[in-house]
Amino acid sequence: MSAQVIAMILAPLLGLFIVSIGNGFLSSLTTLRLDTAGASETVIGLVSSAYFIGLTLGAVFHDRLIARIGHIRAYSSFASLITVSVLLQGMYFDVWFWFALRLLYGWAAIGVFLVIESWLLLASDPKMRGRILALYMIALYGSGMLGQIALGTVDAWGEGAPYMAAAILASLSVLPIVILPKVTPVVERVEALKPLDLLRMTPSGVIGCFGSGIAIAAIYALLPLYLQRTGRDISEVGTMMASVILGAMVLQYPVGRWSDRQDRRIVLITIGIACVLLSAFVITLPQSSPFLIVVFFLLGGAIFAIYPVAVSFAADSTSADALVRMIQGLLLINSLGSAISPLIISPVMAVMGPVGLFWALSVLNILMVGFFIWRRGARPESTPAAPFAPATPYSPIGAELRVTDEMIQGAIENDNTDAIHVVLPEQETAKQ
Repeated sequence: MSAQVIAMILAPLLGLFIVSIGNGFLSSLTTLRLDTAGASETVIGLVSSAYFIGLTLGAVFHDRLIARIGHIRAYSSFASLITVSVLLQGMYFDVWFWFALRLLYGWAAIGVFLVIESWLLLASDPKMRGRILALYMIALYGSGMLGQIALGTVDAWGEGAPYMAAAILASLSVLPIVILPKVTPVVERVEALKPLDLLRMTPSGVIGCFGSGIAIAAIYALLPLYLQRTGRDISEVGTMMASVILGAMVLQYPVGRWSDRQDRRIVLITIGIACVLLSAFVITLPQSSPFLIVVFFLLGGAIFAIYPVAVSFAADSTSADALVRMIQGLLLINSLGSAISPLIISPVMAVMGPVGLFWALSVLNILMVGFFIWRRGARPESTPAAPFAPATPYSPIGAELRVTDEMIQGAIENDNTDAIHVVLPEQETAKQ
């Protein structure tokens, strides 16, 4: 990777790393503070869902805003909104007030991710996008893990300290964007494929992405509640959450490479069975067991691997000219799953207690496994058309980062036709 490319991608990666540290511990802290204040599981789920609703709404509309005002101004605006929402959350507690603030936070956070991903997209040659996406994921997961580890330390500084720390980090994240060498990316709006069209094209991809959204949101929003309700202090909650994110970062790549050599539905079935077994271990193991942290590590790796494997499976049967639109559509389906997740799982926890989270994850994965087995019987085994690429569901621009030359070539070969003409974003821009 040349020094010029490093200089172009350093600013957005630093900005992402800084702001995501605060995002990492704030998501868990919101759940823990609501529980400490005596909020019910349903109320906690409602407030938690607001963040994911904000993400979904922003993913649909923000590209127009960024195209109109530019990336630097847009990033500064979104970071300012994050700062304001976090400080207001620390100043005054009210459930509906916090719901509105978390909605605003999610709406602004997806804008930050959209700016960063489009910046990286412009800075990258198509042949380098895999490496740049890997750096993006390292920055994202690494900062999230660091934020969880710091949760106990920051909370010990005082009741309002975590909110001030998250606000400071959001403000500081603007500095690399405005000071370091930079480019001004151009965002081109691409309409995602509609859910019904996607369901006809790739039923397994849709169900995998939707179920993944439910499971990942449950981990972020409700696992801290489970951990606190089972007697762990805030430092232990942060450590356990960090082990989940570490598992997601470490295991995603080997699982993905395995899916390149195997029918991806077999991989999805195996991951689903693993999630059921690991959830059962959490239910049955004593809370004092030292093996729990290992179980959470493996569970994080399994749950976070469902989305990229499902996207890769969908891409195997999609034409080259529809890849970006298809991945964007799957992203929105994943976001919808995330938005409803706390709303449907928190009532289960209210009835069954904290362990209801893992009963819900077990049922979810059993349903997905059953669907994948049925679809595999209804449709012959497919051969992976392109190498697996790690994927983190955040914004529609990230879909273009994941569409590499290898994926396009694999789609063309899978179509077995020379009639497809592929226009890369760089080529389209050059024409204009």
